[in-house]
Amino acid sequence: MSTVTPSPELAPLAPPQAAGAVRGWSPAWTVVAVLVVLAAAALPFLVSNYRVFQFSMVLTYAIALLGLNILTGYNGQISLGHGAFYAIGAYVTAILMDQHNVPYWLCVPAAGLVCLVVGFLFGLPALRLEGVYLALATFALGVALPQVLKYKHLEQWTGGVQGISLIKPDPPIASLFGLKLNPDRWFYLFALFVTVLMFILGWNLLRGRVGRALIAIRDQPIAAATMGIDTALYKSLAFGVSAMFTGVAGALGAIAVAFVAPDSFTIFLSISLLVGMVVGGLASITGAIWGAMFIQFVPNVADQVSKAAPWAIYGALMILFMYVMPTGIAGALRLASQRWRRRARRHPPAA
Repeated sequence: MSTVTPSPELAPLAPPQAAGAVRGWSPAWTVVAVLVVLAAAALPFLVSNYRVFQFSMVLTYAIALLGLNILTGYNGQISLGHGAFYAIGAYVTAILMDQHNVPYWLCVPAAGLVCLVVGFLFGLPALRLEGVYLALATFALGVALPQVLKYKHLEQWTGGVQGISLIKPDPPIASLFGLKLNPDRWFYLFALFVTVLMFILGWNLLRGRVGRALIAIRDQPIAAATMGIDTALYKSLAFGVSAMFTGVAGALGAIAVAFVAPDSFTIFLSISLLVGMVVGGLASITGAIWGAMFIQFVPNVADQVSKAAPWAIYGALMILFMYVMPTGIAGALRLASQRWRRRARRHPPAA
């Protein structure tokens, strides 16, 4: 059975708090979170439309990585096919918007609900699989779905290889606090709102009984079953909730790009999500944000460094990240914070 090493943000197994358990929220962290959200809300009015689009995709990937972390980081089930759930969320949104004129803001929860059901159902047969076998099953899902979307009998809904084009929604108001809005800025603010909601949902889920059960199943499955935890139910639930988060991300991604096609959701997307989760930090909520930035910006940096071999540069940067920060960016920041606090306690400031 494969093991998952949690980020140091989530301390090693030690009572009373299991590895990966989400810690309590202090008033100071509430202030920090509010300031970060306010700064993020001001961002689209300070940068170009292209940068706004990039940061919209960062928010989208952050939701997807949080969902994948719930499954892999907190429950220990490895998925190499989460791009499939992202694609399902994107196509549900595209079909509803293009063929049924459903408002974009309703398409996002609809995509999440569809993916919740699909993920839960996929998790049922996956209960018999662990480790590399589960990884291969999810890999097969990620490889197969783009080909299914090209199937000619589904073209009337999926658009086949041509895909579906969308129109980015216009802002309902011309300006906000005297600042002019355009479709890119408005969508970014909408995506930020959804991201905040999903992170609050994820944090509350993981800090409660469900989160403790997921971690117990990951660390000690036999002991968890002995304690009366329904491991089958919680593992299927982890798949469903994880798919729901990723489906919401897919819905936002479809609206941001204003286009969906099967070749946009190849297995490379699933691998990128897995890389982002590991680089950001396993079993770390904040790691999803760092991982999303890695997915969005590092390929661009690699392309600027070498037009001839950008993926070689990308691979080298990924190896460098994992060598310098083996527990991910969130884990490295956590360790640095702990060291600073210990040093401050040993050397208090003079009176």
